[in-house]
Amino acid sequence: MATIHEFLSTAGIFYLSTCDGDQPHCRPLGAHSFADGKNLFFVGDFKAVYRQLLANPKCEIVACKPDGHWMRYTGRAVFETDPSYSEAMLDASPHLRQIYNETTGHKMMAFHLEDARAVDIALMGEGEPLE
Repeated sequence: MATIHEFLSTAGIFYLSTCDGDQPHCRPLGAHSFADGKNLFFVGDFKAVYRQLLANPKCEIVACKPDGHWMRYTGRAVFETDPSYSEAMLDASPHLRQIYNETTGHKMMAFHLEDARAVDIALMGEGEPLE
């Protein structure tokens, strides 16, 4: 699991794909962390992506590193009930507190993937599983 976090950190920006009914949606994200053996991702409770993951938790994350390797991380989003994960992300990225605070009422929601599979794919190669 730490290998997936390292891949995401090297890539910087990654893309999260969800579904809204029969329409796929993809958006860039950057907020992620690794805690308690889990790769954690963060979205706002006021955003469509949050509602989409609640309605259909199947999703896919794709990240590309500068060396041409890319990763496909597919699974089922499970939202965390412990607010300390989101607090830690807000501490690490204080600029996000302009969005997520008591005044706006917006909350940062943390999730991890279960029943997940990650594959590292070379630019013109076959994929190799990541642990």
